[in-house]
Amino acid sequence: MAHDHHDHRHQGDHEPGRHHDHDHDHAVDWAAMAPLLEAQAELLTPLYRQAMAWLAREVTGPGLVVDAGSGPGVVSCLFAEAFPDAGVVAVDGAGPLLERARDRAARLGVADRFGTLTGDLPGVLGELEHPAGLLWASQSLHHLGDQRAALAAFAGHLAPGGTLAVLEGGLPARFLPRDIGIGRPGLQARLHAVEEDAFAEMRASLPGSVAVAEDWPALLTAAGLEHTGTRSFLLDLPAPVSDEARAHVTASLSRVRERFGDGLDAEDRATLDRLLDPADEASVHRRSDVFVLLAHTVHTAVRPAD
Repeated sequence: MAHDHHDHRHQGDHEPGRHHDHDHDHAVDWAAMAPLLEAQAELLTPLYRQAMAWLAREVTGPGLVVDAGSGPGVVSCLFAEAFPDAGVVAVDGAGPLLERARDRAARLGVADRFGTLTGDLPGVLGELEHPAGLLWASQSLHHLGDQRAALAAFAGHLAPGGTLAVLEGGLPARFLPRDIGIGRPGLQARLHAVEEDAFAEMRASLPGSVAVAEDWPALLTAAGLEHTGTRSFLLDLPAPVSDEARAHVTASLSRVRERFGDGLDAEDRATLDRLLDPADEASVHRRSDVFVLLAHTVHTAVRPAD
């Protein structure tokens, strides 16, 4: 089992937003962010459980499950539950998040088969003590400049017959009806458009960035793997939502306002400000029509047996 012994940063996917975080600011306080990241992952647990039930039918006896870009380990611990005979290694660049992952594993009674590895993907995977029977990469590949090369590197750390599961794409989260009674209808579609532009800028600014069509089955095949399946999983939390879901919506929209507000016109900024004002009856803090609806897509591929 690999254990945590490095202190580099990999900007993996940990935050609410489009589907992922685009912030490559090395001053991010991951310890302060951890509770928010955990809350988000916990809210999405029903979706992850669906994906893992599907994977469990595709993957038998993986031996070692590697969560590449694990954040605070919520999903890593779900893998420990889904594959009770497997070891699990959570891999991330943020040491404070992996501390939370180890604490969670201990609370859940799986620490004896749970390890962490801190460093930059994909190179840090070379420090795994064993090849992976299942390597899970959830929205971490798009933070690497050359996604094709990264996939080949990931594939190289699979055991013969091992599975690479890549969570990329799907549908962006929707929280509100098209017409919310204030501002111009279609606000959230315009927010998504601004986030898509920011995502493209983030990809272009990565070191060694290589533009590539996001045909994940074809990319997996080009990495020497056999594409075995693609499936999307839905998180559907209809109105009225729980306090936890409402907090997630508030945090997500607050992050959009903070990071991308300058890309909106004055009317949309004003509408978003009203949505985030707890004193406003039209805010997401008080509205009865807030919901959470999103889909994540998982692509699987197997390394041919030697």
